[in-house]
Amino acid sequence: MENEELDPSLLRKFTPLDGLKKDNLAALARKTALKELSAGRALFREGDNDKRTFYLVRGDVELRSGEETVALVRAGTVEARNPLAPGQPRRFTARAATDVQYLAVDSDLLDVLLTWDQTGSYEVNELNSDSPVTSDDWMTTLLQTKAFHRVPPTNLQAIFMRMQRISYRAGEVVIKQGDEGDFFYAITSGRCTVTRETPLNREGIKLAELGPGDTFGEEALISESKRNATVTMLTEGSLMRLNKNDFNTLLNEPMLHWISYEDATGLIETNGAKWLDVRLPSEFEAWHLPGAINVPLYFLRLKLKQLDPKTNYIVVCDTGRRSSAGAFVLTERGFEAVVLKGGLTAAEIARRP
Repeated sequence: MENEELDPSLLRKFTPLDGLKKDNLAALARKTALKELSAGRALFREGDNDKRTFYLVRGDVELRSGEETVALVRAGTVEARNPLAPGQPRRFTARAATDVQYLAVDSDLLDVLLTWDQTGSYEVNELNSDSPVTSDDWMTTLLQTKAFHRVPPTNLQAIFMRMQRISYRAGEVVIKQGDEGDFFYAITSGRCTVTRETPLNREGIKLAELGPGDTFGEEALISESKRNATVTMLTEGSLMRLNKNDFNTLLNEPMLHWISYEDATGLIETNGAKWLDVRLPSEFEAWHLPGAINVPLYFLRLKLKQLDPKTNYIVVCDTGRRSSAGAFVLTERGFEAVVLKGGLTAAEIARRP
């Protein structure tokens, strides 16, 4: 069951997956498996920090706090359209009451794809019209890498616009140990080997082998030092590269004001600030902070006239990734906006008794 390619239409039955664009939904489907679990076993346990988002496809799941069952979720119901007991660390143990089928989605990847869906305003072929990449493209590849999970979403478009696609032959050296750092690289196809010369081994000791989605070259750019290894193509392939100045500018967190949940509630009580939730409506309906207003990130530019320029807005989403993009849009246009540090996950922890 887990080795079969997942039909993206299955993902579209759940929220907020149903808000993803076709290409990103297909990319998520390739990274997600339909899994089975027998009755009595746990999908996750109270206190876990598993960074996964679970959806129930078939069967019943009990949500338990200690020895007490607090809810029973049945596949196919309205409740089951939403993630099972979201939030980290887990507040409940999810135990299969019957044999079940479920999806376990990488939460970071889902958040990045949702963010890109709502901030990206062009297609890949508009960026590289001379490039033969298809829907299984370099942009989707990079969005799935851990390095790009840390990139502020407000910078993503500029990074992709400024990256250059370079093709290499097998055996060609990409960077050489001892050279000055000039570019940051991300592999989109092919494989590379990383070697380092030592006084006792001029041929170089193999340190790693890299493939699609891997990135390299940042150390020399950040530390203003020389390359500490040589990277050579093992096969024919292509890389995306970003020059040093753009790397240093665009991979740094934009100048935003982050605020804790405690300080945010104080701002609401003393200054009349308001929560501005930029998640999808389906996510907002499933759970939101009291008094929050919902303006999805992709609608924010269109809804600015409906917001009060005299009000301070505390922008929120699950993690802070989408809300940082939202706050950037607001502050760029003269609004007073801050970002909830840690997102709704941090707020939920702070609100617990």
